Amino acid sequence: MISSIRGVVAHVAGTTAVLEVGGVGLAVTITPQHALTLRVGSEATVRTALIVREDDLSLFGFRDSDELAVFDLLRGVTGVGPKSAMGVLAELSPGQVAAAVATEDDSAFRRVSGIGPKTAKLIVVSLAGKMIVAPSAAPVAAVSTVSQSVLVALIGLGWSERAAAQAVDDAIASAGPDVAGDVPQLLRLALTQFSGSR
Repeated sequence: MISSIRGVVAHVAGTTAVLEVGGVGLAVTITPQHALTLRVGSEATVRTALIVREDDLSLFGFRDSDELAVFDLLRGVTGVGPKSAMGVLAELSPGQVAAAVATEDDSAFRRVSGIGPKTAKLIVVSLAGKMIVAPSAAPVAAVSTVSQSVLVALIGLGWSERAAAQAVDDAIASAGPDVAGDVPQLLRLALTQFSGSR
């Protein structure tokens, strides 16, 4: 299994990058957003998943372990292949995937080309409770669920969605991992961002 590659970017276009590793150019399928961060001639490290089929070996590349973990989870859903999983990651960040699953919002997945209503619902059901925990960070799903809960609470208290979202983002940025994963503590911290005004 090739879990990561590091090399000089020899070519990048659309959703394909070629990294030269030890004189060998490896073609990697990536998201359009990832492609924009790579520069020909510069060194890059890419987390990878090697997909082996009867007549094909394909490398799919990711910016970090969260993207790779979500890709692997999506591929475990019936009807979702590697290309569809990459399509999801091209539309949604790992945090947005986690939030959509946590709130059972299958419409987020229906926006992805090639994913119909049934598959979108299946993704939500299949991924529930399965988001991966990064070793040095709070669980992607847990943080997203907590922030979503705090956001809903602030809107319920009368703040606009935009102001509430900004307060939650600021609170998460200033919070430690323990606070970011706890609804009451994060809500208290978010409320202090308003300084008593609406």
